[in-house]
Amino acid sequence: MSIHAEEEMDDDELTVFDVESSVLTGKIVERQRDVRTREWKYVVLGTGIDGSSVGIVGKLSATGRLVIVTTYRE
Repeated sequence: MSIHAEEEMDDDELTVFDVESSVLTGKIVERQRDVRTREWKYVVLGTGIDGSSVGIVGKLSATGRLVIVTTYRE
């Protein structure tokens, strides 16, 4: 998880459990190409542990792991 994502989690009063729940319950709603790096990023919308709508933007690392770039509450 990026530092930016952790800061956004704090701003929106989200926990790591909200983010995990969002990934597990969510769907990819958009695919974006990063202008600077040309990497693909994915916008996932799902449900936090309290039932609220939570979004994440993530990308796959060179090792195939999900890197969460940012998070937000819808």
